[in-house]
Amino acid sequence: MLGNHSSEFYLLGFPGSPELRHTLFATFFLFYSVTVMGNMLIIVIVSVDKRLQSPMYFFLGYLSVLEILITSVAVPLMLWGLLLPGMQAISLTAGSAQLYLYLSLGTSEFILMGAMPVDRYVAVCNPLRYNIIMNSHTCTWVVIVSWVFGFLFHIWPVCATFQLTFLKSNVLDHFLCDRGQLLKLSCDDSHFTQFILFLMAVFVINGALIPTIISYPYIISTILKIPSASGRRKAFSTCASHFTFVVIGYGTCLFLYVKPKQTQAAEYNRVASLMVLVVTPFLNPFIFTLWNDRFIKAFQDIMKRCWQLLRG
Repeated sequence: MLGNHSSEFYLLGFPGSPELRHTLFATFFLFYSVTVMGNMLIIVIVSVDKRLQSPMYFFLGYLSVLEILITSVAVPLMLWGLLLPGMQAISLTAGSAQLYLYLSLGTSEFILMGAMPVDRYVAVCNPLRYNIIMNSHTCTWVVIVSWVFGFLFHIWPVCATFQLTFLKSNVLDHFLCDRGQLLKLSCDDSHFTQFILFLMAVFVINGALIPTIISYPYIISTILKIPSASGRRKAFSTCASHFTFVVIGYGTCLFLYVKPKQTQAAEYNRVASLMVLVVTPFLNPFIFTLWNDRFIKAFQDIMKRCWQLLRG
């Protein structure tokens, strides 16, 4: 049993046979490795190639940093839990830190995602003023605001969650300190807290989605007016990756967070969290590079240079 000041929880993780757990470990380890290496590759190429020194790739580099940090908050601990024979213990301090970092980094990512369609709108619809509006000062402030807002916004929600009284059990039916499962274990009446958390999720996710909803009709309309097919394709390639990322990223988070009742079934939360922490970050490096001709060319040139250095 557990009191409000208990020192640890136990994560149930993924129940099943050792063979199933080892298969899940191999699968998730592959996904995590590709996620980290893919996003690190994006960061390196954006940093060293002068052709990618523009606001779009500046935001993409910081988005890759956030993807690595978000998935690293929970996935290594989840992988370690899959190798353990029983439940995994996590201290109250570590659990609160994990939840805080996960939510704060995720919110910072949403704000950055909300800024990216504005960048594409200015680039496509107002190209003559692009360098004036989206200058280095503006881009730096967007990144700073996204980080500061994300980390300040979740101080109260995490503190409120861990101030609840937990007497039912100290076992969380999840692979991380999930807020929904914590609220489920609480003996206090958490309906008001859940309602406030719902409003906050609506504010963050829908607030960051509004720039995309407003910008893309204008972007698509402008692209369709471009006379040459090559011009339309080039303009579309710079926007398609972001739009695909928005559909996948916002879709999974809407299912996970924008719901009045946070205490959903454990399987629902576990699958949704896997989409947010494992599947989406795994797909993002491919989404942002496969449709981007300029990035592919920069990647090919760097590979040629590395090959020449190895041969020389």
